[in-house]
This record gives sequence, C-alpha cells and structure tokens, in this order.
Amino acid sequence: MTRTTTTRSRRSTGRAAVGRSLTMMAFLPIASRAPLYARLAVALAFDDRMPMGRKALLPAAAAYIALGRDLIPDDIPIIGGLDDLIVLVLAVEFFFDGVPEALLHEKLDELGIDRAAFENDMAQIRRLTPGPVRRTIRRLPVLVGDARHGLERLGLGPRIRAWINKEEPIA
Repeated sequence: MTRTTTTRSRRSTGRAAVGRSLTMMAFLPIASRAPLYARLAVALAFDDRMPMGRKALLPAAAAYIALGRDLIPDDIPIIGGLDDLIVLVLAVEFFFDGVPEALLHEKLDELGIDRAAFENDMAQIRRLTPGPVRRTIRRLPVLVGDARHGLERLGLGPRIRAWINKEEPIA
C-alpha cells in the first residue's frame, strides 16, 4: 500500500468517525426529555388498550442492557456504550410507533407533554435510524406473534416448555 493510499484511508476513517459522533450528538436533546418519555411509556405500558406486542419491546431492551452481552463491548471507549443507547432509543421509538393515536394523544395531554415536541423527537429518531434496522425491528412483534400461533397450532408449545424445564414429555 502506498503512502497516499494510507493517508486517504485514514482520512475517510476519520470522517466516518466524525459523522458517527455528530449523529449520536443529535440524540442529546431527546435524551434531555427522557424522564418525560419514561413517564409516558410507563403510563402506556400499564394501559390495557396498548397492544401486547409493543409492550414487549421495552422489557426486551432492558434485558439486553441488563444482561451485558453487547454487540460492541463496553470496553471500547465511547462507542462501547452506544449500542446500549441505540437499542434503548430504537425500542422506545418502536414502542411509541405502535400506540393507537387516540391513546397516545390522551396520555400526552394527561402528562402535559407537548405533542409537537414529541412528534419532532420521534421524527428525529426516524431520520437517524438506518432503514434496514427500522424495517427489521418493525417486523419483530408480528414475527413473535406468528411464531407463537404456529407453535400452538402444531401443539409444540407444551413439548418445548417441557424440554426447556427438563420435565417429562407430554405423550
């Protein structure tokens, strides 16, 4: 590799790192409103009108963060903690994306959260999230529901539970 090629490679790597840092900084204003949105998420999670598939996103994200099995190890400075932040932000955004509009507006009004600011924050997150990631996460609640129904139809649910719990199989 020539000296010119090495220099170009370092420049492009540096530009990419700066671009990633600027993108992550765009989440900071949203992070300042996290306590408001946490109250909103809790209020929605305990509401019976909220779809169950969406409710599962928040505990799944919390489990990812709590378990410590990261896509990017936390030992790596700066970006080590970003995967946790990204998972949390995406889970929250998709949780809110699945809320029936009337219910969302009711809870926003109840908690005194400005609708316009909320919508702007959600739009900002959507702009910063890569399309393939958004499409994959959007499909998860449906895929989990389909898998559950498929297992029930095939009668495999009790057998899988027995296998997981190391119980005697059901005849």
